[in-house]
Amino acid sequence: MSAVESRAIRFHQFGEPLDVLEEDQTEVPDPGEGRIRVAVAATGLNPADWELCRGFMPGALPRGIGVDVSGRVDAIGAGVTDVAVGDLVFGSSEFAAQPSAGAADFAILNLWLAVPPGLDAVHAAVLPMVLQTAHWTLDLMNIKPGETVLIHGAGGMVGYAAAQIALRRGIRVIATAGPTFAGDLEGFGATVTPYGSGMVERIRSLAQGPIDQVLDTSRPNAGVITALIEIAGDPARVVTVSNHDEARREGARVNIDELIAAGRLPSSDCLVDYARLAAAGQLTIPVARTFPLTEWRSAAELSLSGAPHGKVVLVP
Repeated sequence: MSAVESRAIRFHQFGEPLDVLEEDQTEVPDPGEGRIRVAVAATGLNPADWELCRGFMPGALPRGIGVDVSGRVDAIGAGVTDVAVGDLVFGSSEFAAQPSAGAADFAILNLWLAVPPGLDAVHAAVLPMVLQTAHWTLDLMNIKPGETVLIHGAGGMVGYAAAQIALRRGIRVIATAGPTFAGDLEGFGATVTPYGSGMVERIRSLAQGPIDQVLDTSRPNAGVITALIEIAGDPARVVTVSNHDEARREGARVNIDELIAAGRLPSSDCLVDYARLAAAGQLTIPVARTFPLTEWRSAAELSLSGAPHGKVVLVP
């Protein structure tokens, strides 16, 4: 094995993504113990990538973006026995410890799973962060079959995934969403209402009884937690993945705080089953658009727009 030359989208200082990101040529090293290197087939962009640029989880610079990756195994580190060179895998890049990540020609992965037959590389690359966030957060909420959950912001991809997972668990789902994905969510079995004026009253009318818990997956938006607490009747029954500061002020729960307090991230084994469901057409994460790596700026602009209507994917 030997290091490989790679294009990589990276930032050399913290700031707004479109101000600090640039395309570099860099060297991606041999994978270390318990790691693999892949020739990247696709990278799904996430809001977390932009937060990294802004200083979330600060570390040595330069750093890359693109946590979610699919690709062909190019090199295998010591102790890895479950894949072979040439296998198509998807997983998470070693973004915290490498000078580049998935938005590149080659990437080091610290989590990987085989892409099952029937699932292409693009649709595999959008699964990890969205599904893990939805799955782990619903686990934290411990909602029982037959109970009712309000998923606020189900037109975003974490909410869209959480609605499907909750329904598969036998949970009644009321979802807020715009027109783009309202039909999809209703097709899955959710009851859907729009955002905006009168939302609290509409949800109460639809629920015809108590809302057991609320999952907030909406874009950061002042006042949303207050409205959701009004619906739930108790801040402890509201969990957010996005409106962190307001939730902390109002006594609501923040998923990342509870995951950090646990001392370690939960298992990612759930991705095996979700990938099989995706391959069988029984679970879906929509892809808004794919861009070649050279058009990374246009991809970032769409992802940052707040309304990409699905996942934005880079295809080197």
